[in-house]
Amino acid sequence: MPRAAGGQDVSSAAEEQEERRPERAEGSAPPSAVNGHRRSGTRASVPAPPVWPGSPAPLGARFHTGPGGVPGTNFALWAGGAEAVDVCLFDDDGREVRHPLTELTHEIWHGFLPGVRPGQRYGFRVHGRWDPWTGARWNPAKLLLDPYARAVDGDFGPPRGAARDADGNGGGNGGDGGSSGDGRMPAAVYGHVRDWPEQHAADTVRDGRDSAPYVPKGVVVADEAPGDEWADDRRPKTPWADSVIYELHVRGFTMRHPDVPEHLRGTYAGLAHPAAIGHLTGLGVTAVELLPVHQFAHEDHLLRRGLRNHWGYNSIGYFAPHAAYAASGTRGEQVGEFRRMVRALHAAGIEVILDVVYNHTAEGGELGPTLSLRGIDNRGYYRLQHDPRRYADYTGCGNTLHVVQPQVLRLITDSLRYWVTEMGVDGFRFDLAAALARSMHDVDMLSPFLAVIAQDPVLRRVKLIAEPWDVGAGGYQVGAFPPLWTEWNDRYRDTVRDYWRGALPALRDLGYRLSGSSDLYAWGGRRPYASVNFVTAHDGFTLRDLVSYERKHNEANGEDNRDGTDDNRSWNCGAEGETGDPAVTALRRRQLRNLMTTLLLSTGVPMLVAGDEMGRTQGGNNNAYCQDNETGWVDWSLPGLPEWRELHALTARLTALRRTHPVLRRRAFFSGRPQAPDGLRDLAWFTPEGREMAEADWHAPAATLGMYLSGRDIPGRDERGGPVTDDSFLAVLHAHHEPLSFTLPGPPWADRYELLVDTSREDQSEPPGTRHPAGSGLTLPPRSVQLFRVLHGPGA
Repeated sequence: MPRAAGGQDVSSAAEEQEERRPERAEGSAPPSAVNGHRRSGTRASVPAPPVWPGSPAPLGARFHTGPGGVPGTNFALWAGGAEAVDVCLFDDDGREVRHPLTELTHEIWHGFLPGVRPGQRYGFRVHGRWDPWTGARWNPAKLLLDPYARAVDGDFGPPRGAARDADGNGGGNGGDGGSSGDGRMPAAVYGHVRDWPEQHAADTVRDGRDSAPYVPKGVVVADEAPGDEWADDRRPKTPWADSVIYELHVRGFTMRHPDVPEHLRGTYAGLAHPAAIGHLTGLGVTAVELLPVHQFAHEDHLLRRGLRNHWGYNSIGYFAPHAAYAASGTRGEQVGEFRRMVRALHAAGIEVILDVVYNHTAEGGELGPTLSLRGIDNRGYYRLQHDPRRYADYTGCGNTLHVVQPQVLRLITDSLRYWVTEMGVDGFRFDLAAALARSMHDVDMLSPFLAVIAQDPVLRRVKLIAEPWDVGAGGYQVGAFPPLWTEWNDRYRDTVRDYWRGALPALRDLGYRLSGSSDLYAWGGRRPYASVNFVTAHDGFTLRDLVSYERKHNEANGEDNRDGTDDNRSWNCGAEGETGDPAVTALRRRQLRNLMTTLLLSTGVPMLVAGDEMGRTQGGNNNAYCQDNETGWVDWSLPGLPEWRELHALTARLTALRRTHPVLRRRAFFSGRPQAPDGLRDLAWFTPEGREMAEADWHAPAATLGMYLSGRDIPGRDERGGPVTDDSFLAVLHAHHEPLSFTLPGPPWADRYELLVDTSREDQSEPPGTRHPAGSGLTLPPRSVQLFRVLHGPGA
């Protein structure tokens, strides 16, 4: 029993709660209750049949035909230190029937409930010691979400139509939907007494109020019949080198799309709509990277300010598609809707990559709510400090999953395999992946998590992207992840931003970033596509805001503009925010073209952010995680404006160039060595005078750089084993504010050059097409990129 001030034992309300708890059946509930249908009258008093032993595998709730051909659902929950586990079934009126799981196999509590069918809502109550000083936080008054629930129904808040009491809890016995009403997460969802007056014991006094009316429930979902959903699905299986990733938010992408029916906007079905897919195919992207779609919760501090978590990096259900993104329903219908979305994207040749948050959960630190894992086995799921009352926090979100533990590793890998094999996704981007790679404390590239992924026959075949850092000591690991993994390359982001804003990096650094970052990735068999190149991401300024603001403007987040990074590496081109100055707006559009062209001509895997190709703005907010409104949604009125239509056209033309020319999407690093007696190299760098750069040129900042990409004898072979050859190209980047004379390299590099892209031009609907003889000088417009096709021979 916890000790409060004065060293006295403080009794919780658990004993009182036990006296007034709902019926705890000794067998399964009557059919009217377990099947999830509405029933009237008082609780049935006839004895129910006993819970059958069932099986410890698979974990979660699985509907199938049991012994004797009786249909029902097997429930299995790992709860290593628990003393007892109840599975709790709820009817449509929110009435609960509890069934003790009496079978325990290898720390898994399990039982088969005959008659329980898909659509049934359920949760768990787990019994055990309450002793936060040793990390034990069991509280059977709290209904817990099944970590393996495949669908979730409801939200955190009071029952619909219920009055609220002085503690912020609803009265009555209605359903479990709705929001928190008073701007707080209901007090009853906390395992401890929230706002306990003695701060040193703030999280130590057990709260005995029943949380069931205020929390969402898991939903039993039927397994897909073999072949039903995926019979005609064809995964695109786009090679990494050929990929162009488009990061988007399921809700934000279509909420303002005029051609998506209103009832489908902001949903999986909306993303599957031909109008949404048509934009993606027209742009030439090969994969969408979806911001988190696992079931997540809204943080209490946001609810207090009348805001919501928009991005979703606050997961609580690793198997369940977030219910709020479903147009078809939340009693399992969201599962089928998500699958249909994946099929529609696959049919268009687009892969689906999920941004996943396995590093922490929505339960936060010791003052957070008890929603699932904390109440199942706090010490078994979370990393705790030497003082086990506190959580080790490598994520900045209050807790960190203890991935070294077998049951946690199993939870994560089971979830990953489920999304691949049964939901059809093609890969994952791991948020704060360094936290997953920690062994006991330090990041370890031989950690259990990375080792299991490397040998898993399902997971090692899908796309794996690491956000290669966390907030703990030694957490920055860019370039350190092993083969099979690609990484978000923030070194690329920072270098390209600095170059185009005029804070010129040493050319050596710029050259590495443009050519695949071999200084980071050319080891252990890794390839240039280990680098996911990006200039912007969901976290930070949009591309338009990057050239419009020098300071963040996050006042709408309600945190006094303290949130979000101050290291934006942005330049507002002479005016802060939107302006009517035509010279400033023209320069900004040119800078957008420069940034987009640089990204799509660089070796590696480019990642675009939804709306950047058509000038989306967040009004200078660089941390729009809580802006579930027009700030966080894509503005589909922009493509109708000529200035943004041209940026979209340029982006589509550049992705088409990548798709057509293998020299722009190399599968091996450049060697920089001559390929033939004529001295041509596969990669060469030129000064404005038209001479190859010397060693001394690389160590000083400079505003102009020529990059020659040879298409002769590209490493690798085509599908039939033949050599791969391509055109050669010269890209000239000029970041200075004044024009400059540049001498085009003469023979043997080229006989003539054909201009394909000129970012100084406002009209990007057609390539320039002008030709220049090798060795001639041309004037580079201020702040521009010129891309030339190399021509050889007398007829060039």
